Amino acid sequence: MSQPDYPRIVTAPPGPLGKAIMDKDAQYSSTSYIKEYPLVVSHGRGAMLEDVDGNRFIDFMAGIAVSATGYAHPTVVEAVREAAGKFFSMCGTDFYYPSMSALCERLALSAPGDSKKRVFLSNSGTEAVEGAIKLVRNSTRRTDLIAFKGAFHGRSYGAMSLTCSKVKQRASFGPMLPGVHHVSFPDPYRTLTDGRSVTETVIGEIETLFLQKVSPDDVAAIFIEPLLGEGGYIIPPADFMPALRALCTKHGILLVCDEIQCGVGRSGKMWACEHWDVEPDVLLTAKGLGSGMPIGAIIAKESVMKWPAGSHGSTFGGSPVCCAAALATLDIVENELLTNINNVGERLIAGVRRLQEKHAVIGDVRGLGLFIGVEFVEDRATKKPAKALVGDLEQIALQRGLLLLGCGQSVLRIAPPLVLSDYDVDKGLEILDACLTELT
Repeated sequence: MSQPDYPRIVTAPPGPLGKAIMDKDAQYSSTSYIKEYPLVVSHGRGAMLEDVDGNRFIDFMAGIAVSATGYAHPTVVEAVREAAGKFFSMCGTDFYYPSMSALCERLALSAPGDSKKRVFLSNSGTEAVEGAIKLVRNSTRRTDLIAFKGAFHGRSYGAMSLTCSKVKQRASFGPMLPGVHHVSFPDPYRTLTDGRSVTETVIGEIETLFLQKVSPDDVAAIFIEPLLGEGGYIIPPADFMPALRALCTKHGILLVCDEIQCGVGRSGKMWACEHWDVEPDVLLTAKGLGSGMPIGAIIAKESVMKWPAGSHGSTFGGSPVCCAAALATLDIVENELLTNINNVGERLIAGVRRLQEKHAVIGDVRGLGLFIGVEFVEDRATKKPAKALVGDLEQIALQRGLLLLGCGQSVLRIAPPLVLSDYDVDKGLEILDACLTELT
């Protein structure tokens, strides 16, 4: 078998073509864009991306967990091409077409639990969150919402009000949506427990909220990322999600699982909440659902999704081209990739844990499937975050042909395309090892 032709660096990024595009971008694009590092993409295949100057990279971040089936998967490309050759849009809020109905059925039947589900299709994860806020208030006739510290649910007003990840995402945009309360996310590595378990500590914090600030009878829903994404790629204790489900059921509160980043197979199961056999009342998905095409969904129990006709809609949500991409993606993930996700995920986690033995700056390694967090610390005893390290690591890894992305205070998120191969894992770990040796 021939050696893969990547990674390769032919000119230090950004090369001359990339630099010209970046200069144009700097003149005309919004100042709000982050631009993590000087990557100017030309095309890709599988888990490889090539920039406009011919450099090739192993991708360990998939455009923030978006490119589920990798780049230019032939099945997805053909599905999009066929759909685009028919028509681009016909407002699914007002009219019918086969792919929209098929995707609603597919998602409703794939969601966890025995309850009948209904589906609303959106253009993005943020739109799915906004719709879910409306839905839970409409369904319960209650006002208040609970979310978690570290959470990222989006940047529009309702979603931003739930978000509690970085202050720059909220600063100067207030006031936020009223009636939103935040509690600690159950972090096995960092939660201070005072002798109680992590789950008991966080559930106790919610119960204290009910005693001191808001009646549970006024709470419409608790929004949670079952695997915390932007806040640090954190895996909750095994007993937390069942305990949260029980608390919501006790008080008639709806449980909304935001699986925009961790769903569609990324955790090794189609939906992350399946790891704990938990059925949410509402499940949100986007990002990887369309393998890069813009589509999201609200999947809710029929008993919850009972809002009247015309109370919510979208001109472009669930466009036929995006529905085609999503149906192809679901086929590929369910029928071809779940085994690979678990196998290469185990290989990757094991490899990073070997690096942890070698590099004292790695404080914690956690993950399910290809949702993996590597937390860096200045000192393992104090667990003081090594805040500058991840940014430095991103930059030097780029120069060696590996695409990385941080999150939280000092966490490297590893969320590659789900088609990642053993070669990609081993070569990527080799580069990561060399970068850490250089930095530390």
